[in-house]
Parts: sequence; C-alpha cells; structure tokens
Amino acid sequence: MSSPDLTNITKFLDECHGVFGSSQFQRLVLSKYRGDEAQLNRITLRPVELKGQRLISCLYQYQTNHVTKNITTDDAMALCQPWLRDDFQNAHLVSDEWEVQLSVTKKGKVLFNKYRNKSAAMKPAASTQGNKVSHNRAKKRYVEQSRPYLNALGITDKQGEIIPSMSRKWKQINKFIEVLSRAIDNTGLAKRQEVHIADFGSGKAYLTFAVHDYFMDKLHVPTQVTGVELRQGLVDLCNQTAQKLNLTGIKFEQGDVQHFKAQGINIMIALHACDVATDYALHMGIRTGAEIIMCSPCCHKQIRPQMKSPQTLAPLLQHGIHMGQEAEMVTDGLRALLLEAHGYDTQVFEFISLEHTSKNKMILAQKRKQPRDNTAILQQIADIKAFYGIKEQCLETLLAQ
Repeated sequence: MSSPDLTNITKFLDECHGVFGSSQFQRLVLSKYRGDEAQLNRITLRPVELKGQRLISCLYQYQTNHVTKNITTDDAMALCQPWLRDDFQNAHLVSDEWEVQLSVTKKGKVLFNKYRNKSAAMKPAASTQGNKVSHNRAKKRYVEQSRPYLNALGITDKQGEIIPSMSRKWKQINKFIEVLSRAIDNTGLAKRQEVHIADFGSGKAYLTFAVHDYFMDKLHVPTQVTGVELRQGLVDLCNQTAQKLNLTGIKFEQGDVQHFKAQGINIMIALHACDVATDYALHMGIRTGAEIIMCSPCCHKQIRPQMKSPQTLAPLLQHGIHMGQEAEMVTDGLRALLLEAHGYDTQVFEFISLEHTSKNKMILAQKRKQPRDNTAILQQIADIKAFYGIKEQCLETLLAQ
C-alpha cells in the first residue's frame, strides 16, 4: 500500500493539538486498526484529571480485554502521529463545538471532514432565561445528577456537575431510564414487593447502577440486580464500587448469557450482545417469564449467509451495505415476531448509542397481561423464512427445545 497523503492527516493532528489540553475536548476514537497487534480493535482517548493534573486516558480495546493508560497531552500527540499515519484507517475527534472525521479509503485516499457538534446546539443558551430553561429541562430528567453512583463511576465531579467528556453517557443513562420507566408503568412492576433484574454484558455497569438506583431511590422497591460480565477485571471493579457505596441488592458475577443460570427474572437487559448472544438473552428472558426484556442487538451474522433474496431485489442487494441492512432488518424482525408469538408486546426503535457506535437499535418487549392466539404470527414467521430461504434462526431453535 502506498503512503497516504499527509496533508489531511496534518490538518487532523492540528485539530487534536488545539483541543487536547482544553476543557472542550470530549474524546478521540481511532478505529479500523491495521497495525501489528493482532487483537487490537480500537483506541479511545478521553480527558481525565488525576491529583489536579489534566491527563488523557487511552483505552486500548482488544478482542478479549481492555487496557487503560493515562498519559500527558504531549505524549498523546506524539502517539497520534504514527497511529494516524500507519495504524488506523478511521479517526473521530469530538469537542464541545466540533466533530472532525479522518478516514482512509480502500484506494488510500485520506478524507477530512469537519462539522458542528449537533449536541452543542441542544445545550441551553446562557441568557436571562437560563434559570427557566434549566428548570424545564430538569423536569424531564429521570436521573438526578447528585446521585452518589454517578460520581463513583466518573460521570460527575465532586460538586455533582457533569464532567464534559461524559455528557453523552449522562444523556444515554437518562434516556435508558426514561424508556425503562414507561415499561415499568405498563407492566406494574413498581407495585411488586421485590424485583429481580439481570444485566448481561454489564461492562462498566453505568446502566446497571442506574437501574438499581432508580428502583431503590425513586420507586422505593426492594430490588436484586445482578450484572453479568465476561471480563473478571470489570466484575471485580464493579463489586468494589458497590461496596464503596455501601449498596445492597446489587452484585456482579463473571459469566455470559449462554451459560448463566437464571430464574425468576422480572427485567432482562442485554445491550450490544453480539450475534446469537442476543437470541440467547431473549430466550432467557422468555424462559424466566420476564415482564420486561430490553436488548440492543449487534453483529447480525447468522441470518445473512442463509438469505436468498428474490431475483427482483438482486439489483438493490448487489451492494454489501444494503445486504447487511436487510439481514439486520430480517433478523431483528423475526426476533420481534417470536417475542410476539410468546406473549409479549414488542417495539423495535432507534435508541441512543451506548458505546458511541452505529448499533443503536433497541428491542423492547413487555409481557402481555392477556394471552392471544399466535397462529397468525407463527405463519408470518414461516412465510418470511420461506421468502428468504432461511433454514434456521437461533431464537426459534432455542424456543423449540
């Protein structure tokens, strides 16, 4: 591969240099890795403050684990030069005001784009009506930013103010609890004497702690929350955080959704469960009779190789991106229908991305109070499978066992 044009790379580095040391910096995500470390996927840089010193936290995301290193802004700039020139084909810089994108095409052309940060336009203006705006916005929040777990997880500072680089995570937590609260109202879980919740792939547990706090502090319902995470390091970290906050009714265990044994779950959460892991999560929710199931699927691999689209659609699906979108639609559409056929009312909608990716779809299923005839739904599933030549769908197979 020929050396890339350094002009746009230099422009991007100048943008990084301009914000790395300022309060405007939110994050830099480097992806599409092509370097020598076989298991490295991407690196995310964010500002942190440790012992009064402003540093940059570099999160190295490998296939099986994550490694964090805190470095100075000068060191970050020095590392960014070889990263952008040799190792990564995509970079996304986000500040309070701007978003800057750098990408390398298959032919080696370096593309540079800079545009306004859309979320900046949504912030309340500093004016004489500022107090009124803040008051109105506060009414819409489902999470109080003074909650102790937000500070322990690095969402807020010691004064209870949102750390700028975590503003999107703060927004995501609020949106998630908003969606959950409506489902709780619909299913009547707030009236239960005790609620059991399982969060599979809990990661750093931002949402796990938020759900636990919402039930205990807002609804005053005794709640048992279990976060299940494959990476033992995160399990230990989250258990330590729970102990530090003296929380009861929340624990974290090492495991995955395919092998975890669970019974009597009222709310089953699985966000960004890869490929058929989403099917295993949905199956567990159905099998345990969960009143609420919340999944955010990704990596739709099972259905795509099986799909045989009609000849009429061939001109549209000759493009890989269209084929991928269709496979995603069919996969999640079948999942929603299977949930409908097993006693749930289901919604599939766009949700705010929880890990800053394009995978921001959510499947929300709420258990119906009254049963209904599922014959027509089962026929729809069979017809769709026949139309596309699909022989097997994981969730359907699991439900038939």
